[in-house]
Amino acid sequence: MDYRQAGVDVAAGRDFVERIRTNVESTFRPEVMGTVGGFGGLFNLPSGYQEPVLVSGTDGVGTKLKLAQALQRHDTIGIDLVAMCVNDVLASGAEPLFFLDYLATGALDKTQLAEVVAGISAGCRESGCALLGGETAEMPGFYPAGTYDVAGFCVGIVEKAKILDGQKIQAGDRILGLASSGVHSNGFSLVRQIVEVGGFAWSDCPAELAGQTLGEVLLAPTQLYVKPVLGALKRSDFSIRGLAHITGGGLPENLPRSLPCGLQAQLDPQRWSTPPIFQWLGTAGNVPLPDLYETFNMGIGYTVILPTAQVSAVIAYFQDLGLDAYEIGEIVPGEKGVTGLIA
Repeated sequence: MDYRQAGVDVAAGRDFVERIRTNVESTFRPEVMGTVGGFGGLFNLPSGYQEPVLVSGTDGVGTKLKLAQALQRHDTIGIDLVAMCVNDVLASGAEPLFFLDYLATGALDKTQLAEVVAGISAGCRESGCALLGGETAEMPGFYPAGTYDVAGFCVGIVEKAKILDGQKIQAGDRILGLASSGVHSNGFSLVRQIVEVGGFAWSDCPAELAGQTLGEVLLAPTQLYVKPVLGALKRSDFSIRGLAHITGGGLPENLPRSLPCGLQAQLDPQRWSTPPIFQWLGTAGNVPLPDLYETFNMGIGYTVILPTAQVSAVIAYFQDLGLDAYEIGEIVPGEKGVTGLIA
């Protein structure tokens, strides 16, 4: 017997590394030292910081993977993976520097996983961070053949004096919501239950979705907010005081994470447009509105807290970049949390 007969093809693994080399190297920043294939990725910290602080984050894409594998579409999952990590790191005001991935599979399918890495590379390029390294684990007997799991890790940097920790937020500040690109990468256990128990198919085209299939809409990759938000943070005429990435738990769970004690977010859902997919999920699954808000982003993927006087200018800034932005509420005194979502 040998390793290959046991289900692990070492030669295929080497071929896979060469196959993804071009995509990986296309993400490299000037600070990257060395090339693909080392035991550890080397990265030289950027210059110009007085007190640099590193910010790290890790995440996955949950059971959205089951939809990607059912539809045999793997490129968007890579973008999701990067977005879930870099959007989190960004919430501290940090610029993402580099990213690492972990791929685990039952049997190495070079074409399938190369698509995943192509998506990861695309997400890294769009976010300005280097794909510095990763691991591909072939684990027969643990994962069924044809299935895989992914995890991502990101490190960013921020000047210590510019860390966004909520302490600058004041009563009277306004909350902007940046539009999501759809369901993003949270709540898919509920999504799959609605589709499967309701007898729907991923190829169905509900009237609400204007000709698109459920699979197409649900696989839309998570919006990357890094470049637009970093651009706003660097402008001297803007005073961004708080950021939140709206992921699992929706607005009620994630927006308060950016607030100090003694202040709460008062929101008005009539001020933004909720994508039709959320309305369909609520109707098809008979999901109560509070559960929708506590599971999905409901059309708001990121929040920005800033002084009232800057609202119009900041909205115009994001819209000029092609990203819909809405004034969705304000900061008021009270117990830390969110009010106003449910009448």
